Amino acid sequence: RHWASGAPVRLATSGWTDAAVVNAGDGTHEHPAQALLDAFTLRRNWARVNGTASAGTDLAGMKIAVVGDILHSRVARSNLWLLRTLGAEVTMEAPPTLLAVGIGDWPCTISYDLDERLAKGPDAVMMLRVQAERMNAAYFPSVREYSRLWGFDDRRLAALDEHGLAGTIIMHPGPMNRGLEISSAAADSPRSTVLQQVRNGVSVRMAALYLLLSGESRPQTPAGMPAAVPAAAGPAPTEENAS
Repeated sequence: RHWASGAPVRLATSGWTDAAVVNAGDGTHEHPAQALLDAFTLRRNWARVNGTASAGTDLAGMKIAVVGDILHSRVARSNLWLLRTLGAEVTMEAPPTLLAVGIGDWPCTISYDLDERLAKGPDAVMMLRVQAERMNAAYFPSVREYSRLWGFDDRRLAALDEHGLAGTIIMHPGPMNRGLEISSAAADSPRSTVLQQVRNGVSVRMAALYLLLSGESRPQTPAGMPAAVPAAAGPAPTEENAS
């Protein structure tokens, strides 16, 4: 993990080490491990809703709303690429000031009204932490206004029942700002998968480390050829995806 976007791929291609590099989060760029555990959690819940086995299934037809501080979120970026690959429909929900530069080119729908999005029946709502430590300007007028317009509060929790969305789950990568982007009632409700995500994160990271340390997944590089960049390092940031 590193504060600078692109640090893992820089290390992986530098020639300083021949060890595998696992990206545990680089700046505001990517967080592949979090995306893997979120997809694992989503797949299990999607299989439960559809009455199918989770092993080997995808997320085709699943509607996922990612809500909050997308501008500073590496979780949102990694999740978008993986969830779209698995067939999910992804909507990015945020005030205009907290949308990433170049997001119009991302394979997702952009929305500015959380209540309208909930009325359309998402299968999962992924709340993102407001990263105040990365904010050097006023991205929204006040904490109270953000919570009222973009927070998953008790009123929006009740709205899921009013809309008949019995299978909709609430996610959060943690840590949470309770009372800001999510209320305690929502975070601790039966719909919340926060604790599932924590448990699944242990298994997913153990699996990733096992595959790397066992050496079974490392390709053999022919003599004279430059070593390949480990997939775990993630793509190099560009002007669009590193913002």
